[in-house]
Amino acid sequence: MPPAIPLATYRLQLTPQFGFDQAAALVPYLKALGISHLYASPFLKARSGSPHGYDVVDHNSLNPELGGEEAFRRLSAALDHADIGLILDFVPNHMGVHYADNPWWLDVLEWGPKSPCAASFDIDWETLPAHPRGGVLIPVLGSPYGEALERGEIELRYDAAEGSFSAWYFEHRLPIAPNRYGEIVQKAVAEAGTGEEPAGRKLLEWAERYRGPHNPPRSTAPAFKAELASIVGGKDVIERGLRAYRAGCGRADAAAALHYLLERQNYRLAHWRLAGSEINYRRFFDINTLAGLCVEDRGTFDAIHALVRRLIAEGRLHGLRLDHIDGLRDPHQYFRRLHRLIEVERRSKSGSFYVVAEKILSDGERLPRFAGVAGTTGYEWLNIISRLLLDNRGLAVLERTWRDVRGEEPGFDAILIDAKRRVIANILNSEFTVLRRLLARIAAGHYSTRDYTAERLRAAFGLFILHFPIYRTYITASGPSREDRTIIEDALAKARADWFGPDVDIFDFLRDALTLDLVAPGRVGHSIARDRRFAFKVQQFTGPTMAKSVEDTAFYRFHRLLALNEVGGNPAAGALSVANFHGRMQERAAHWPHGLTATATHDTKRGEDARARLLTLSELADEWTGNVHQWRELNADLIVASGQSRIPTAAHEYMLYQALLGAWPLPGVDAGFVERIKGFVVKAAREGKQETSWLAPNERYENGLTEFVDRVLDRERSARFIDGFDAFARRVALMGALNSLAQLALKATMPGVPDFYQGTEFWDLSLVDPDNRRSVDFAARASTLASIGQAPDWPALAGAWPDGRIKLALTRSLLALRSELADLFTNGAYRPLEVAGPNRREIVAFARVRERDAVIVVTGRFFGRATQEGRRWPPSQAWNASVLAEGFSAIRTVLPAGKAMTGPRLPAADLFEVLPIAVLHAQHTAVRGERTKVRVSAAAK
Repeated sequence: MPPAIPLATYRLQLTPQFGFDQAAALVPYLKALGISHLYASPFLKARSGSPHGYDVVDHNSLNPELGGEEAFRRLSAALDHADIGLILDFVPNHMGVHYADNPWWLDVLEWGPKSPCAASFDIDWETLPAHPRGGVLIPVLGSPYGEALERGEIELRYDAAEGSFSAWYFEHRLPIAPNRYGEIVQKAVAEAGTGEEPAGRKLLEWAERYRGPHNPPRSTAPAFKAELASIVGGKDVIERGLRAYRAGCGRADAAAALHYLLERQNYRLAHWRLAGSEINYRRFFDINTLAGLCVEDRGTFDAIHALVRRLIAEGRLHGLRLDHIDGLRDPHQYFRRLHRLIEVERRSKSGSFYVVAEKILSDGERLPRFAGVAGTTGYEWLNIISRLLLDNRGLAVLERTWRDVRGEEPGFDAILIDAKRRVIANILNSEFTVLRRLLARIAAGHYSTRDYTAERLRAAFGLFILHFPIYRTYITASGPSREDRTIIEDALAKARADWFGPDVDIFDFLRDALTLDLVAPGRVGHSIARDRRFAFKVQQFTGPTMAKSVEDTAFYRFHRLLALNEVGGNPAAGALSVANFHGRMQERAAHWPHGLTATATHDTKRGEDARARLLTLSELADEWTGNVHQWRELNADLIVASGQSRIPTAAHEYMLYQALLGAWPLPGVDAGFVERIKGFVVKAAREGKQETSWLAPNERYENGLTEFVDRVLDRERSARFIDGFDAFARRVALMGALNSLAQLALKATMPGVPDFYQGTEFWDLSLVDPDNRRSVDFAARASTLASIGQAPDWPALAGAWPDGRIKLALTRSLLALRSELADLFTNGAYRPLEVAGPNRREIVAFARVRERDAVIVVTGRFFGRATQEGRRWPPSQAWNASVLAEGFSAIRTVLPAGKAMTGPRLPAADLFEVLPIAVLHAQHTAVRGERTKVRVSAAAK
């Protein structure tokens, strides 16, 4: 059996081109690499052709495009044979909707609030504008509704096999409410002129039997449809008669008839642009085709977990990664229910079932104690490692360079506030409108607060959202935690500081509504249900607001150092001292030792080794600044003129140089690389939402951007730039590669479970998705691993470092050590080790300790001096420093292997003979006052 707590996970992106059988074929390679758990992207039934699997349309079926049940059994058998566990990326927050493939959603459209599936979706039925009977907005039209209607793009069709009617807009099916079938049939018979024919008479008799707005009731609907389908000759009559609804040029009567019918459905068809302001179902962020689920509804929870329950009971599933938990109404409730389900169903009661939550934590924010959760997916540790490898001394220069390029002063906080304003106004305005209307209703519900006007409440609530600093709080029906209350009050204090007017006490009301103090015991007058709904929906709103404002807007406007523009990170952050890093690792070992440690995921903004390259700019800041000035001069003639403006803007040009540096291919620029960069710059510009955007693409600017990329990467036009850039990039690449190896050593040995994103065993110089989801040459990796052997030739690998084999070899060596000393790495304490000597700031050293067993880890950082700024592989003599290993004996190197060393002073020159990384096995004797045991997390018990 695989270990209860993974030793290492490997994230695999399953697609229709790489399904269960291809994953099964990969298992021997993963076993040889040292992976204990395959961590798979969502593999439940998703929309056809889905490249990612997050648009689930049926939680209780395996994705047939991945091979279905039989192929999954073959994968399970392969994993079982290799003792490798399986972790599923599970999506409890939303489902794929629209189109014609989600039976739950289609049932909701057909029956409205009466559908048993209606409770599963978060729909505000009563808020649909100009639809007094209520309904759900369906923003799928590519043009305004009237134009689509009159052009005949919306078509009424009859399914003769099912006996049902639906409106179709291209691939989107919109079921017609059964209580309207009678009028359709009557009109069709009249249009076909068959009222006196047998089929026509039968159809009219059928329609007459089901007259009335409540006919048929849902319970008899199947028989109702079957009876219609059984009428001999009815299909031909109906299909001819539907011409009465077939709009088109010169067919105004048909357009009016179809419009009349559509207006009486449980939905309103609309142009996709209306979603930003009018949509009335909760979405995943701003994606109209992903509708939020109400897993707080017990029936919904049970329904979407049925297959997961079975896979756990069968022993074929060993862990879950829960996607986007911040979208859930009450994550605490959800995890309690999930934990109970797992405890009942899991086959082995001796170990634990591994659960991690996708949660983006701001710096210093702590994960709430969710039942059975081992930790997060690891974005926070990615950023901590990056900041440890960042040289603070160069940041001031990079700050000045960025300001000089941009030509204005606003810092990241101001950029973020502006981004939030734009997101609320243009992307999430419909969700904001629902909340501010609900807040106004709460205020109007009691005489003590009814004088707060809707407009002033909107303004106050808007300021609160602008200043809200994290993704969400976790208030439950019993109220906020102390931490959540502090976060809310701090945001309100900043909002008050921006407020103008005598009604500043409006923020007291807002605070009480957000914290549920308004309906606490002893306070009467306001609706408890309404206030809870408001407070919980606010928590579901702040996460998407932060994600769209930070990750998908501000990150693409602020370009001081792109290495810091990472999910969960702060682009304006400073470096992390070694002492700070040690403190955080000790805290993690004590409280969250089993969460994932990621350095790349499908959502990161660039590959882990591209990021490691860019971190070196903090050591080369002056040279970088000089180069940028020179490159801008060289490329001035290649700028695309557009009226009074230039393409790209100075900010985008600066961003491009960093993106090129991170991804620069050492073998040389080819056409494929140029296309990748062109795709990146257009996406980056759209995400920034200034010169162009996804909602309103500026074709002229985007064409200018791609033309500029073509020009600067064309050797015939830019030979001087390319040669100069390449020379600098090669030096950065060496320093970046050493950063990458240090990052790998830290990830694999610090507290936590190292997670490896597919393909990153070689250098990962990817750009943002979809570039980081390209297919991986696993055959090349497997053959390379076999050729390296069990005893790598480290000098030879170092001499050929650009080919990436050294990273693969280091990965396997570190994972082999984790496997050999599994208990130490899973449950061991973390002990900082002091470094002495002139070059001590360039070295990080610590020990993992479990009783008498210990592993000492030493890695370099800030490689500029030792490599002569990227001009040589660093010799061991480059470091004049020693690690002080008090209390350790029987010290022997395991990476590189086989050398005995005598402490307590371990010279870096001896440790770093080939690699600026050393791992040593030792015996440990605790010194007075030292703790070597750690608190075991709930997930490990």
